[in-house]
Amino acid sequence: MGRQVCLGIACVALLALPSRPSKVGAAELQSEGAAEASSAAKANPELIGALSKELGSSPEQAAGAAGALFGVAKSRLKNDEFDQIGQAVPGMDLLLKAAPSTGGGGAAGALSQIAGAAGGLAPALSAFSKLGLKPELVAKAVPVLTAFVTKSGGANLGSLLANVLK
Repeated sequence: MGRQVCLGIACVALLALPSRPSKVGAAELQSEGAAEASSAAKANPELIGALSKELGSSPEQAAGAAGALFGVAKSRLKNDEFDQIGQAVPGMDLLLKAAPSTGGGGAAGALSQIAGAAGGLAPALSAFSKLGLKPELVAKAVPVLTAFVTKSGGANLGSLLANVLK
């Protein structure tokens, strides 16, 4: 292996090492995130119930998962397009807040940043991992979200969301 390749691998390995926040800080972050996820689950029980059932997850995990996927959509859509989806989804602001940060450390965060340059659903994969959900569950979550948006906002909005979450 060339020297540059070895250095590149070493850098990625260092990025993948989890950062260790203090126990107090981690506990505060978890309780704050749990409160936001709980509020989001209560703000839209129909969507979160369906998503929780499909993923085999807690309502809080489902709220975070929905928020992560809607966050990806928000980053890819024009403001007015996402605003229309937001109007069709009660509690959208709370769902977005329930999503874990995907820019942090750890292997998932490092891989997300590397893959983020290529687009795709890398931020959602990272968020699912942080929520304790298998990344492959993203593929199960997208149809639930698009079906909900189609039901509440119409076929055009559902198609718009489906296309941006491919």
